[in-house]
Amino acid sequence: MESLLKQLFSGQVFFFIIVLGIGGSFQTGFHITVINSPSPFIKNFINESWTMRYGEPMRMGTAKLIWSVIVSINSVGALFGAISMRYIAVQFGRKKTMLYNNILNIIAAVIMGSSKKANSFEMILVARFLYGFSAGIGYNIHTMYLGESSPKALRGLMTLTVATFISAGKLSGQLIGIREILGHEDLWNILLCCSTFFSIIQLVLLPFFPEAPRYLLIDKGNEEMCKKALQRLWGNRDFKLEIEEMQTEQAVINGEKPKSVLALLRDRSVRWQLTSMVVILTSIQFCGISAISAYSFTVFQEAGIPEDKIRYVTLGVGVSEVLTSITCGFLIENIGRRALLWKAFGCMSLILALITVTQFLKHSVPWIPYCTVCLIFIFVICFSIGPASVIQPLSHEIFIQSSRPAAFAIIGMLRWIGFSVLGLVFPFLIDSIKHFSFLIFSAVCLVGSLFVYFIVPETKGKTILEISKEFNNIRACGHCCAKEAEKMHEVIMTTRF
Repeated sequence: MESLLKQLFSGQVFFFIIVLGIGGSFQTGFHITVINSPSPFIKNFINESWTMRYGEPMRMGTAKLIWSVIVSINSVGALFGAISMRYIAVQFGRKKTMLYNNILNIIAAVIMGSSKKANSFEMILVARFLYGFSAGIGYNIHTMYLGESSPKALRGLMTLTVATFISAGKLSGQLIGIREILGHEDLWNILLCCSTFFSIIQLVLLPFFPEAPRYLLIDKGNEEMCKKALQRLWGNRDFKLEIEEMQTEQAVINGEKPKSVLALLRDRSVRWQLTSMVVILTSIQFCGISAISAYSFTVFQEAGIPEDKIRYVTLGVGVSEVLTSITCGFLIENIGRRALLWKAFGCMSLILALITVTQFLKHSVPWIPYCTVCLIFIFVICFSIGPASVIQPLSHEIFIQSSRPAAFAIIGMLRWIGFSVLGLVFPFLIDSIKHFSFLIFSAVCLVGSLFVYFIVPETKGKTILEISKEFNNIRACGHCCAKEAEKMHEVIMTTRF
């Protein structure tokens, strides 16, 4: 661990992680939570804007519809951003894509900041869509850029910082929305666009950092620029092994252009990688984290916490999420991705079952609500240390260079479609079966845990090609994948010797 930390603080890499993070997944996390605090002020603004424009108050149904669209259009924009990400990342590279994404963020901020003075709630819709589009691109390109800039010994730790920054973004959105900072009616438009300050910082500083080394060598065939990029990021040392690994992967690809989404879906050699991502992402989307967020206010209230203090307890949940994500960075290269994932899913399944019991008994025993509060904190910690953190390195490691842009587009689509479906179904689910919905989430977590334990191979300390070979060797995938694995092995051996 000491040698890993020494590498992490050599060269430019530590500052690179920070600069990339504040304009990447931090923005995604911020816009997930920041909309909650100013919601009453925005609803008032919509009504006032409508009344001033049409001379009569807005109908209740219309107001509810516009508000729901303002909340959900961020996910719609993110879905379109995820779909576009493959083309943009291949066409412009990782670095330029991040830079252009910052410009999009700044445009969104100008529109959002001007909406109040222009008396236009339509501008809020446009800005929220653009922020979502930017998030769909930024979240995925952030993971890809980090993974393609790190040696295999630090790949997990590097890509895990994506989860750390998204947690920090969520916490920041909660924190600056409190009354003592920007939680005032006259400042809601400033609150919603203040994260763009970090996009401006990234726009200024990112040009001083190199393009992703793997992209430079494998996609562009420029070995000299790849070496210079590695030395700038990681200091002046020998990168012979890293270069050889990239050249081996380049030989396997054999000049193949980055695949389209449809071509990747038709490719039998990545069937188990795609299946694994679908199962794991579905398990994450429907693991109950949204249910926990929805129930937390009521649970804290029933535990006797004053209403004006609940937001600070919620901040405590956010702090625990950030700290746990940082802690996971020291575990992932020792324990491994697979072990963290299946164990965390298993613990989450058990916790959700216990929350169902405590919710059922909450009126029977006075101290039961306090147990539920503790279970919520433990659940968030398990989620942060397992699925929330491991999904980034795992999604990068299981696809080779030619498949990765299309794979990340598919992963992004799955993520944001899942958000949209959950947002649509969850309110009806809660109304119909109440706290017993936690049993459904518990079952989903259990399925995720069993799938990872029995199917997904460990990726820690392995090259991208070694991981692909392990997936191709899964017997259930059939004779075709076995042939792919044999072919890949021959190329690896020929390149090395």
